[in-house]
Amino acid sequence: MTTTFPANLAPRLDPIRQQLLEHRLYPLLTDLKSIRCFMEYHVFAVWDFMSLLKALQRGLTCVEVPWLPAKEPKLARLINEIVLGEESDLSIGGEPGSHYEIYLHAMEECGADTGPIEAVIARLRSGAWLEVALAEIEAPQCVLDFVQHTFKVLTGGKLHEIAAAFTYGREDLIPAMFGELVAKVDDSTQGKLSKFRYYLQRHIELDGDEHGEMGRQMVALLCGDDSALQNEAANAAAAALEARLKLWDGIAEMLEKKAK
Repeated sequence: MTTTFPANLAPRLDPIRQQLLEHRLYPLLTDLKSIRCFMEYHVFAVWDFMSLLKALQRGLTCVEVPWLPAKEPKLARLINEIVLGEESDLSIGGEPGSHYEIYLHAMEECGADTGPIEAVIARLRSGAWLEVALAEIEAPQCVLDFVQHTFKVLTGGKLHEIAAAFTYGREDLIPAMFGELVAKVDDSTQGKLSKFRYYLQRHIELDGDEHGEMGRQMVALLCGDDSALQNEAANAAAAALEARLKLWDGIAEMLEKKAK
C-alpha cells in the first residue's frame, strides 16, 4: 500500500480547513445566548454524523442474522472501536450514551432549545421520511443543505467516499475552534457550559489520540493504491468540508441578524 495516501490530502484540504478555522462565526459567539443559538443549529451536524458512523459499520461488518465473517477484519476492528467511543461513551456523570445524547444534555444544561431536533427524532421513529421531518420543523436552509449533503453521501456514496467524509469532515474541527471560547463563557456564567466543555474535551481525547488516526487508516485501506479511488475519496473529503463551511456561513448570518 502506498505510504503517501491519505497524507497527501493535506494540500487539497488545508485551504478549506483554514477558512473554517478563521471563520467570521467565532467572534459572534461571545455570550451564552449566542452559544445557545449555535448549538441549536449545530446539533443537526452532531446527529447526522452518527448516520455516517453507522453506515460504515453496516458496510464494514456484519449486522445481519445469520452472521457472516467480515471481509476485512482490520476494517471491522477499526470501525467497531470508533463506534464504541461515539455511540457508547461515558457522560460527565459516568453514564453511557452517544455523543449526540451527551451534546443534547449539554444543550439542556445551558438552556438551548432541543425541541426541533427532538421533534425530528420523534418523527423518524414514527416512520416519517427525513425530508418531511425536517420540513415540519421548518429547519433553516443552511441546516437543510448540510443534512441533505450528508444523506446524499450516504445514499449514493461508496464506502471509501463515506469514510473520507466521515474522517475529514467530522467533528474534530470543533474542539480546536471552540475550546478556549467556551471555557471563557463557561467561567463567566457559573458553569452553564460545563457539559459542553466535557463534550469538547472528549472529542479532543478521542479524535486527537484515536479516532482521527483510525479514520485515516480506514480511508487508506479502502482506497489502497487505486488512484481513482483515492481521487474519489479526496473529492468526498473536500465536499464534506465545503458543506461544513456553508453551514458556518448560514449560522453566522443568523447570528448577525439577531445582533441587529
